Amino acid sequence: MVKNFFFKSDKSPKNIQIKKDIITHFITSGNDTIAELAKGLDLSVPTVTKFIAELTDQGLIDEFGKIHTPGGRHPSLYGLKPSSAYFVGVDMSRHHLNIALMDFTGNIIDNQMGISYTYENTTESFDLLCNHIQNFIDKMGSLKQKIFNINLNISGRVNPESGYSYSSFYFSEHPISEILTKKLNFNVGIDNDTRAMAYGEYMKGVVEGEQNVIFVNISWGLGIGIIIDGKPYYGKSGFSGEFGHFPIFENEIICHCGKKGCLETEASGVAIHRMILERVANGESTILTEMVKDIDKLTLTDIIKATNMEDPLCIEIVEEVGYKLGKYIAGLINIFNPELVVIGGQVANTDGFIMLPIRSSVKKYSLNLVNKDTQIVASKLKNKAGIVGACMIARSRLFSE
Repeated sequence: MVKNFFFKSDKSPKNIQIKKDIITHFITSGNDTIAELAKGLDLSVPTVTKFIAELTDQGLIDEFGKIHTPGGRHPSLYGLKPSSAYFVGVDMSRHHLNIALMDFTGNIIDNQMGISYTYENTTESFDLLCNHIQNFIDKMGSLKQKIFNINLNISGRVNPESGYSYSSFYFSEHPISEILTKKLNFNVGIDNDTRAMAYGEYMKGVVEGEQNVIFVNISWGLGIGIIIDGKPYYGKSGFSGEFGHFPIFENEIICHCGKKGCLETEASGVAIHRMILERVANGESTILTEMVKDIDKLTLTDIIKATNMEDPLCIEIVEEVGYKLGKYIAGLINIFNPELVVIGGQVANTDGFIMLPIRSSVKKYSLNLVNKDTQIVASKLKNKAGIVGACMIARSRLFSE
């Protein structure tokens, strides 16, 4: 069932490219008239008319009525046919999976959020992941035949071009994308989870026309997704955005990357978790000891819930981490001069408790001339940013074959 999207019947590379450009225009700009499409693509109206007719015959484009204009003929509005292609996004975290199905126009039409799944870097955990994806696909019924691409979000070092993940499931000489493609019998790609969240927020979230955006993912770890001139920035090998491993502190805390002093060791979900356990062990009081029977099984979700219930210890630690993190977000603003910084990830669900100290710290440490151009906002998609981004990335790879 592994598919190529374009068109074995079309022998002309030029014609194929024009069709790609038309579909890309509809993806990025939405529905449009032939006249506006011709203007945007710098093509003649007869040429665009011809290809719109072909794409309509192929079931990829639909007409969506007339635009009422003063005088003259009312032009038709064209756009992508929602049911012509579908895409699956899979967002994997430490303790759960989110899986969704998206139609051609970018609407999520089915999803399963919070599937119980504990990530371990083992073949058993990988096989369980594949089973969850397969079960979701099997439930799609006849729509299964129109699924063109799947994208899996993975944390850490991920090279989407080669298909290798170097932080998770790296126990084969074959790229994980190739293994997934063979096991699931669909085109499967991978991408970094934070970059996918950034792209989801850019395409369907809080971004409203801004072209230069930094998404800060404060979850168990810490990463950033970078959008430059409207496109995700990957770096040479797809490893851009490892903000959490910036060497900052002269501490003896070993990061999960194996080094000491990473930003993540003192400004992330894992840092918040460690600090709370240390202070509870020193006898400080918190409602967490009532909420969680075994404090050693404390999760980040528990901490966020207690923070939003205004537990003083949790608020203190979240605010401390937020202020510390804001200092280094100020550095990002000084370097990139972005229009927008989006704060997302699990810890961002504490809302003002993390946002206010970040903004205060950024204002103190960033250059005034630079930060006046930058808004700092909370994620709009919240826990759906990753799954929306995964689906969007799957669709963006339509033309990669």
